[in-house]
Amino acid sequence: VPGIFSRHYKARRAVLGKDYCNRNVPFLRVQYANLRSARDILSLSGPDIQRLTHLSKSDVQHLHKAVAVSYRRLSPVTALQVHRGECPSLDPGHKLSLACPVLDSLLRGGVPLAGITELAGESSAGKTQLGLQLCLSVQYPLEYGGLNSGAVYICTEDSFPIKRLRQLISQQPRLRSELPPALIRRIRFSDNVYIEHAADLGALQACISQRVPILLSRGLVRLVVLDSVTALFRSEFQADEGMERARQMSALAATLHRLSHNYSAPVLCINQVTDVMDGPDPANCNFGLVDNKVRPALGMAWANQVMVRLMLLRLPGYMGPRSQGSSSSSAPRRLEVVFAPHLPRASCLCGVWEEGVRGLTSTEPGDQEIKVLVP
Repeated sequence: VPGIFSRHYKARRAVLGKDYCNRNVPFLRVQYANLRSARDILSLSGPDIQRLTHLSKSDVQHLHKAVAVSYRRLSPVTALQVHRGECPSLDPGHKLSLACPVLDSLLRGGVPLAGITELAGESSAGKTQLGLQLCLSVQYPLEYGGLNSGAVYICTEDSFPIKRLRQLISQQPRLRSELPPALIRRIRFSDNVYIEHAADLGALQACISQRVPILLSRGLVRLVVLDSVTALFRSEFQADEGMERARQMSALAATLHRLSHNYSAPVLCINQVTDVMDGPDPANCNFGLVDNKVRPALGMAWANQVMVRLMLLRLPGYMGPRSQGSSSSSAPRRLEVVFAPHLPRASCLCGVWEEGVRGLTSTEPGDQEIKVLVP
């Protein structure tokens, strides 16, 4: 924090404390060691500060504590406070529904409100379909699995699929048949989806650091969808620029995490995949996907920034209509939980129909009529 060790003695007393600053000799030793900011002090260990300033161990501990308190923006939260419900922003109870009981069951309620959720898969696997479905689900009231707010959809490669969004809106009564029809008719879905296009990393950073916070602070949106996170990093960096690419990914993820935690807004990042050229190798960071020939793109540098990783795989064959009155068929998909702090490794069969993405179970009524036909 610039100015912590300014020339004004009054400011020094306010930061380090009256009792400490009254002992002028230790304080002057800190100043003469050219430690003039909180970053300078917190980046050094206690023995290093002792070596530079010749202070005692107790003085260094007091200095570290005072600077840390002044630098900390939020007070620490104990596990007991979270258990008692005293910190609603950290309460994991409510999640954003995927508008399907089977998919919600796989994720134990839906998408978490804090952190980055990644959805990876090959082209035409249905990643964008699920992102659009979440943009509509977030607009429902809390009691129906939504957040009673809108969504911002950031496109980095293709144009926004507006025709498909309109189709999903028209099919909401079929997808959410358990909800009151009057409620669905009352929501103006298309008015609450904000679309952004980012052609390069600079435009993307400007979008998520300037325009998206305004929408979140005004309560206009509670969901951020980035489609896709891969395109810009693949096009703007060469093979020998791995360090800079990792730094940019870390900065992007830090901004998204901050927005998610500050506004309790889930962030969905759609990711592409890369081929596994040397065959499945458990020691090659496949995260358990040893039976797949692809893995999520961007490597470990991005994987370390993600809280929940989901994989959507397209399977061979096709499935018939999912509901009465529908003539559309779908290729079978498998939605898999690759890793998450609160979920086990699991998966479920699903498909993309005219009304949206639905999960399948063998116990649902009418499922015996749905057959997967593999050529």
